[in-house]
Parts: sequence; structure tokens; C-alpha cells
Amino acid sequence: MWGYADARQALRDALRLSRAMTYKSAVADLPLGGGKGVIMTAPGAVLTSERRTAALLDFGDTVQSLDGRYITAEDVGTSSRDMRVIAERTEHVAGLPVRQGGSGDPSPFTALGVEAAIRACCERVFSSSSLGERTVAVIGLGHVGSRVAKRCAKAGARLVVSDIDEGKRHFAAELGARWAAPAEALELDVDVVAPCALGGVLDHETVPRLRCRVIAGAANNQLANESVADLLAARQILWAPDFVANAGGLISIAEELNGYNAAAARRRVRHIGDTLREIFDEAEATDATPLTAATAIARKRLAT
Repeated sequence: MWGYADARQALRDALRLSRAMTYKSAVADLPLGGGKGVIMTAPGAVLTSERRTAALLDFGDTVQSLDGRYITAEDVGTSSRDMRVIAERTEHVAGLPVRQGGSGDPSPFTALGVEAAIRACCERVFSSSSLGERTVAVIGLGHVGSRVAKRCAKAGARLVVSDIDEGKRHFAAELGARWAAPAEALELDVDVVAPCALGGVLDHETVPRLRCRVIAGAANNQLANESVADLLAARQILWAPDFVANAGGLISIAEELNGYNAAAARRRVRHIGDTLREIFDEAEATDATPLTAATAIARKRLAT
């Protein structure tokens, strides 16, 4: 659920996100396709409780009309409480509370996967997966980003945190981190930048100004376009393809298909690091970018 100036922007977002979900499922070797639902609101609009409920129920009707071909779950702008509302109209909802047979909030699993991705990238660039001597800038402190920041802090990283919402400055104080505005945080001299807000932050204007060695975060569609992957490679900045790094939530939700087991979900999410190591090996062997290598894996699995 997000605010858009017009329906074309919302449609473009849905198409880009569904493409990323398709690749995410394929690279994670999940028995799922890829789809994304967008509930469009006006920019800056704050829905009343009644209007929000009405929108969620309408969306539930839409999901139900697809007869199981699409399963919805919590994402940007929605919560597990919203999923319970949608479940009033359709059974095709994932991420419901465990007591209702679901896997619960997927955010912790997404954050776990991002940490695994950051560690795999650091191992490749700095010859160690330890975060104890690394400086990490986490941009976006929503459900996932705040958890990524906490995990990095617990691992001993020196933190810079950032969000467009100044009200989240308290995270900096709680974690002993430095606060920075999002544009500043992106260009700081740090080891790792973890984009965890909305996508498109890496383009031909921002990449030349980067001073990090690694980019690995939870945001979808981090690249403004695919040519940015070549620019990152030319600057010797290792980028973890977003649809690989942020797959933890989807991996956890997929466990619901066979009866949910949180321990099994955590084991599979930690495998994201191994998946990235395979991607980086393939990229080096074929003189390709991580994006090209990851996309090739996805397309091969989709074809079979």
C-alpha cells in the first residue's frame, strides 16, 4: 500500500516488483511463481480506519477472484493486522499469526537473509564475514531495515542509520549509531551500504559518488536500470542482487506450504549467503556482473 501520483506509476511499480518476485522465487529454488499486488493511495494520504479496512477487503476480493493463483502477504505499507483483515475475504493469505497456522511477520526472516548477504559480500571483498570491523550504513528503518540495523549492531558493526522520517532518530541513540540524511548516508565513506527503503536509489548519478565497497540491502529494485550493474562493477563495488538478498521473508512464507517450521525456515534463509557465493563465483568465471549471473540462474530454473 503506497501513495502514487497516478495509476501509471502504480502499474509500473507492480510490474517491476512482480518481475523481482519471479526471479526471487526462482533463485531461491522455491515452488512459487512471482506476483505482486499494489494498493494505490494518494501521495501523503492517511486513510481513516474505515477506509483502510474497505480497501483491504476490496483487495481480498480481488485475491479471491484469482482462485489461488496469487497469494498475498505483508509488505511495504501493510502489517500482519492488515493480513488478518484481508483473510476475512480470502484464504489465499500468507504470513498470518502462527496461532492461525501462518508463519507470522516475515520481516525478521528478511532481515536475517540480508545479514547473511552482507556477510557473504564482506567475505568476498574483505576476506572475512565478520562485521566486527566493518562500518555499515542502513538506509530505511522500516520493519526490515530496523531489524537489519539491530542485527549489524549486535554483530559489532559501526553503524550509520538513516530514514526520511526524522522521528526515527531514536534508533541511532538506541544502537549507538550515527544519524544521517538518506542522500548523505548513501555517499558516506563506509564499508557497506544497506538500502532498505524503496528502490531505484542506484543510478548513473549516484553510483559515481559512492565510496562504499559493498551494497547489500532489503530494498527491491535498487538499480534504476540494469546498466547500473555494469557501472557498479566498473567501480569495483560488489552488489548483492536485491532479489537474492531480500528473499528471506518469501522463503519463510514458502515453508507454510508443507506445514510451517520456523527452524527449517531459518536454515533455508541462512542459505542466502551460500547462494550469493555461487553467484559471485559464476560472475567471476564468466566475467559477468552478479546481476547477470543471478538472472541467468533464475531464467534457467524458470525454463525447466
